[in-house]
Amino acid sequence: MTDIKYVWQEFGGVESCEAILRALPDWFGIEDAIVNYTQTMENYPMVKAVKDGKVLGFASIKKHGETAAEIYVMGVLSDYHRQGIGRAMIEFAEGRLRGVGVTFLQVKTLDGSRENAAYAQTRAFYAKQGFVPLEVFPTLWDANNPCVQMVKAL
Repeated sequence: MTDIKYVWQEFGGVESCEAILRALPDWFGIEDAIVNYTQTMENYPMVKAVKDGKVLGFASIKKHGETAAEIYVMGVLSDYHRQGIGRAMIEFAEGRLRGVGVTFLQVKTLDGSRENAAYAQTRAFYAKQGFVPLEVFPTLWDANNPCVQMVKAL
């Protein structure tokens, strides 16, 4: 979508991001998780996809030292899925991260050992962006939500 602007924001401005998380209950249906994401990402930079002043999606980035970073939490409003917004936000963030010496990017998501159609789409999306599974953490979040760490060299 050519009329979407991708902007980098260093800190704050999470109100629109919280609204997006709440609009995606198939992915973010746990109230405590939404609150934690919102409070934590207040301190992280993010890329936002904006059209006519409306935030359509965001990706919050957490740095791990000088050479590694993580997509801490990401969301795109459902009406805008499968239009290239998520891909564009990741590419935008990767460019910024490369510029400051980051060489590895990771993301954590629900592992396929727990059946969930929404998260199967999520893993397929990240795989299409070049991420590969590195390790499964069966109890990082809790026993009902096994985590897979996916990584990508930048």
